[in-house]
Amino acid sequence: MAFKKRVQTIFEWVPPPDDADAVILDAGCGRGFYLNYYRYVSDVKLVGIELEHEIICKAKANVGRLPNIALLNATIYQLPFPDNFFHAAILSEILEHLEDDEAAVREIYRVLKPGGVMVVTVPNANYPFLWDPINKTLETLFHTKIRRGPLAGIWANHVRLYTMPELRRPIVQAGFTIEAERAFTHYSFPFIHNLVYGIGKPLLESGLLPSKLANAANRTTFEQNDGRIWNPINLGLAILNLFDKPNKIDEPLHRSTVNLCIKARKPV
Repeated sequence: MAFKKRVQTIFEWVPPPDDADAVILDAGCGRGFYLNYYRYVSDVKLVGIELEHEIICKAKANVGRLPNIALLNATIYQLPFPDNFFHAAILSEILEHLEDDEAAVREIYRVLKPGGVMVVTVPNANYPFLWDPINKTLETLFHTKIRRGPLAGIWANHVRLYTMPELRRPIVQAGFTIEAERAFTHYSFPFIHNLVYGIGKPLLESGLLPSKLANAANRTTFEQNDGRIWNPINLGLAILNLFDKPNKIDEPLHRSTVNLCIKARKPV
């Protein structure tokens, strides 16, 4: 549910530029979802970096055939690019995985051109109870959480979740100017994180789903989805959209939401 609003936010804050020489960096590109969307609507030059070799191979399978996309197995702490190289950088659901988020943000600052924009999205420490009831209960009652396995929920493989002041800190310390802040996805389907990422994602990647179900569930094959409601995936999406309907793209920062986002600019 929150992924839609992350895409909307990133495209709003980093629209495909008209400059033919502009290059956008997706730092921690995962399986290439944002790269796929940018390529679907524009010819802007794109670079995706990913630390895990297995994941960058999946990105190459998903979007490696598309033009003007470079995919590199690299660490965000030592980017293989010169200073002042990129027009914009995306760090979507990345900082929460890193031991040293400050070092990562400083490295993004280095490779951005003066005036370049960085968009960051992270999971909110004040997340809605229904999004991940298991971890919310464990945190509230026992001051612990599950970080591994199908029950990990929003804490899956994460070093931390963020409050907005905690997210601002490494960005400001790196030298960026914050231009916009955003929080979204308050209303959610119960246990949605566990259902989508704990069960649905492994099932999709196992290759066991029939092609029509897989095309509907896969973020890189959205144009192949016929949209028919009797497809169980499409029916599930319709139900999730009903729960998502009252959500706003800009919720009050004090409200429980799934994501926090910042748009920051490197001074000229």
